Amino acid sequence: MPKSLNSKLIAGTMFWGQWGKELSTLEMCNLITFFFENGISTFDHADIYGGYTMEAAFGQAFSRSSLQRDQVQFISKCGIQYISENRSNDIIHYDTSKAYIIASAEASLKHLKTDYLDALLIHRPSPLMHPEDVMSAAEDLKKGGKILSFGVSNFSSSHMELMMSEGLIDINQIEFSVVQHDALFDGTLDNILQHKIIPMAWGPLRSYFNLEDDAKKQRLKKQFSELSTKYNSSEDQLLLAWILKHPSKIHPIIGTTKKDRIQSAIRALSIKLSTEDWFKILVASQGHDVP
Repeated sequence: MPKSLNSKLIAGTMFWGQWGKELSTLEMCNLITFFFENGISTFDHADIYGGYTMEAAFGQAFSRSSLQRDQVQFISKCGIQYISENRSNDIIHYDTSKAYIIASAEASLKHLKTDYLDALLIHRPSPLMHPEDVMSAAEDLKKGGKILSFGVSNFSSSHMELMMSEGLIDINQIEFSVVQHDALFDGTLDNILQHKIIPMAWGPLRSYFNLEDDAKKQRLKKQFSELSTKYNSSEDQLLLAWILKHPSKIHPIIGTTKKDRIQSAIRALSIKLSTEDWFKILVASQGHDVP
């Protein structure tokens, strides 16, 4: 079982295919290679991306690259039953039964053209999930060599405790950013630190750039303007640096396919925010001083 992820930043594939850029096989192949050559060798997937098409598109592209499987890490997620032409669902719902988790993992292996996943995550907690079923599926997949580690996504601290009553959790992928930072105060990151779980953060930039709260946006822009000169950094780099300072050692997932933005994100790894500046950004986001 891997004790860490290969790269501090993770390449998110959600928008590479039908849900976004609709990259060709060659374009995906070149992008995978570009990420790897720039030190990002962990790729985040979910079975539902692209309406259940993205993993197969990625697998085809990776097979045409010159990279070897052991040079990279593949993470995938399952459990959401999404409405698409590839499914007969009447409604979006969750399925965390043992049979469904195992079948989803095996489908991901087939689509990604690999014998194993470095990690499989349950995409969202279901009101009907039973920890014994979930962890039994994870154990069977591990014993079969089909996954190396197991985790969850969007799980609260109570959901985590429920799962860990039946086994170990290696990863929790949560929404976390300067704008969406509930995990700082609702016990989620405390739980992650306590149990030495690897945290991944989705939406580290998008929630800021799509922010509709104009007052909050202006407060943050003013603060970033002041700090940009001090750290010789852009807004997106400061957004990532703020996340990276947390002691749980969060791995941000970057969803961009633009090479200049990828390289900009990588430069954020060298920014070391002072504690005071970290709190200045938090205060700007919250709109009030800390208690």
